[in-house]
Amino acid sequence: MDAWEELVTAALLGTDRKPLPRVAGDSAPVALLDAAAVHTVRRRAGLRPGPAAPALEAAPQDGRRPLPEAARRRLGRLLAGRAAPAPSGGRRGAAPDLTELLPQWLAAAHEQGYRAPAAALPALLDAARARTDLRPQALAFAGPRGLWLARLNPEWKFALRGAGGGGTLPDPADGVAVLGLWEEGLFAERVALLGAVRTQDADQGRELLASTWGAERAEDRLMFLDSLRAGLSGRDEEFLEAALSDRSRNVRATAAELLSALPGSALAARMAERAGSCVSLDRTEGAETIVVEAPHECDAGMQHDGVTATPPTGRGERSWWLGQVVEAAPLDCWAARFGGRGPEEIVALPVADDWQGELHAAWCRAAVRQRDAAWSRALLGSPAAPQATGPGTSSLAERAQLLSTLPVEERAVWVAAFISAHGLSEAFQLLGVCAVPWAEPLGRAVVDALDIARDAGSYPWSFSGVMGLAERCLSPDAAPQLAALTALPCEAEDASPGAGGYWSEAFQRLVATLNLRATMHAELSEG
Repeated sequence: MDAWEELVTAALLGTDRKPLPRVAGDSAPVALLDAAAVHTVRRRAGLRPGPAAPALEAAPQDGRRPLPEAARRRLGRLLAGRAAPAPSGGRRGAAPDLTELLPQWLAAAHEQGYRAPAAALPALLDAARARTDLRPQALAFAGPRGLWLARLNPEWKFALRGAGGGGTLPDPADGVAVLGLWEEGLFAERVALLGAVRTQDADQGRELLASTWGAERAEDRLMFLDSLRAGLSGRDEEFLEAALSDRSRNVRATAAELLSALPGSALAARMAERAGSCVSLDRTEGAETIVVEAPHECDAGMQHDGVTATPPTGRGERSWWLGQVVEAAPLDCWAARFGGRGPEEIVALPVADDWQGELHAAWCRAAVRQRDAAWSRALLGSPAAPQATGPGTSSLAERAQLLSTLPVEERAVWVAAFISAHGLSEAFQLLGVCAVPWAEPLGRAVVDALDIARDAGSYPWSFSGVMGLAERCLSPDAAPQLAALTALPCEAEDASPGAGGYWSEAFQRLVATLNLRATMHAELSEG
């Protein structure tokens, strides 16, 4: 037994049962510990080093310009979330919420061509790991070095899967480099590469995807197929028609959706024929009415073209099939079907037998899918009209989707008129599709509506969602207009107790946030 094993045995059995030679004056336990210390040093000194680990690949270069010093310090504060402590009682206080401003700051810094400071990359990746909504902006700003760093920490593996991983992509014109990355790159790099190639040359992007299509996993095929939305044209039809026979139901559904967005495709023609057999114009006794005869079955041809046979729970089969057929039919087929009428005239026609809701909802989905602004205007109707009597739909979610097809200026004017007519309580979803910062008419309408709500004497909590949107989306130029609203108002007798103080605090936070956003953009402009 060697010396080390003897020490271990003595430690296990105790020095009374296993005595060891000791220096005079030392107790047995002390002698044991001293001997263990000496042998430990001896064992470590004699340890042979193991083979060296392979050297890390050097971090790639990021050719973007560095942040101005003030903006670099601002990023540090935003990532640390150094907001002033909120007052007690659950109130937010008047200090800006820095966590809500971080996505906007990251997007602005990336758009202006700045690179992330190397020292900030770990905190940036940690923030993106904690907040999925932050990932697109954070990874774009982190750039190729962020992707390089993410490979070294399993907690950051989310950055390696998903579009926009931040890697350096080859020139789409360099066929050899493109093919090499496409065949050997990470999924994130391949998605970003396909998007870049597709943007420059749609046909080359489709051919690149076709070269490995059969070997891709179903979930990857779905993601890659979705990238064909950019630059979608009739030249993609053959590839998409083949994808209608894919093994994955989700891939088949996406291929059918893309084909139906091509009005000249064979699938669109097939759907137009089916829709025409279901919806017609009846002219009995001089009155014109739309008559609907929903499909009686979902045959194999319909299913091949993307119609799902089994409806959701609580939905009738025939109405479910009708909605899918009309949604996939090209909208320009209805003019001929209804005597040359335009979208507004068609939408205004009465529909027999309570089919109007189903038919108009399908037209709404078709207008969104085909990005048809004329049909969207017709289905939206007047923003001043009561919601339940709108020509196309009474759903705010559907109205928001229709608005997304309109030019940004027209969108802002429509939502501003809606707020003026109906107030803010139903406008949250509509505001979410408006371009940021809000155009002047929309910003003015929101501020006026908040002022009216404050004067009504109710608590601002029911408007917290809109107030949060205003902090992020109002133009900073609106801050002077809002300054007068930060004062504590005189409360009416019928007002909610203390509501004026809450409103004053909310407007102070709004003004402070707008001023901070202006400062942030000024700091980024210093470079």
